[in-house]
Amino acid sequence: MTIDKGIFIRNIYYMLTYAFQELKQNNYEEIAGEEFDEIHDLFAEILVRGISYQLKQGLHKEYISCHDSLSTLKGKLDINGTINNLMRKQQKIDCEYDELSENNKFNQILKTTVQFLLKHPKVKSDRKASLKRLMLFFSNVEVIDILTINWTIMRFDRNCKTYQMLLYVCYFILDGMLMTTEKGTYKMRDFSDEHMCRLYEKFVLEYYRKHYPELKAKATQIDWNIDKEQSTSSILPIMRTDITLTFKERTLIIDTKYYSKSMQCQFDKRTIHSNNLYQIHSYVMNYDVNHTGNVDGMLLYAKTEEDITPDGQTTFRDGNVIYYRTLDLNQDFENIKKQLDGFLEHTL
Repeated sequence: MTIDKGIFIRNIYYMLTYAFQELKQNNYEEIAGEEFDEIHDLFAEILVRGISYQLKQGLHKEYISCHDSLSTLKGKLDINGTINNLMRKQQKIDCEYDELSENNKFNQILKTTVQFLLKHPKVKSDRKASLKRLMLFFSNVEVIDILTINWTIMRFDRNCKTYQMLLYVCYFILDGMLMTTEKGTYKMRDFSDEHMCRLYEKFVLEYYRKHYPELKAKATQIDWNIDKEQSTSSILPIMRTDITLTFKERTLIIDTKYYSKSMQCQFDKRTIHSNNLYQIHSYVMNYDVNHTGNVDGMLLYAKTEEDITPDGQTTFRDGNVIYYRTLDLNQDFENIKKQLDGFLEHTL
């Protein structure tokens, strides 16, 4: 298995399968048996299979506003446009109408992503050929400027739910292309730690949600343990956990971290990143409103290529414990699962 930034490429696929259970279905399963040298080649194969499946289901269509000069009335009459046609001696009626079209944001993002992958040097030629064939079915879909994509407003109802995983992959790819050249064209950055951090967080959450349903794994917003009548709470930042696990009266808050270097070095001494510790400490202490000691925290780092990694714990006087753990992603996936299972021992 090929390594990319200290992680087996195949393991990135497995992480995606937990983040999106859809990858375990349809024609995605065969991907696990293939070898990938580059992360973008893996993404290209996922899109090949995903778009192929989507074409069988039919491309998503939405009503879009159209304006055209026609021989017969369609929709609403545009009087000014029609008068202009008559002045130009054109026997046409200007009309405004809605038309069901596949030229919408969902398909535009897919086509735009594929266009970038076709130019990427690390995507194999056979996958580029497959992507080109699929784009023949997108002839009526426009390529868009990636700077105009507002990912935060994307909504997936039952008519376009199958696009969610595909557009998540598109986000990973396109968000790494926002660096421009002197000519104003886009070029692709390497797959960044920021992207992996988001995938890592979602993977761990979905792993515990699937294998430990009794722990009710979820991301939770924590209220500040303050006197709200005496405090200006509106200016306080929102505290939202990556993962909260609850079993009976005990709670474990997990904050996932993916860095190229998981520890900081001060005066030749390696320590936990200060901000990480302050953050998880704040989560635990504000969640444990009554100081019961039943709320613990865990900083769960992803190990890449460092020799020294976080491992230990800090016990506070109220009984709360903050654990420091490292998940080695550069190993067989069955061992990754064993590590994740082991992190729960003696914590809940």
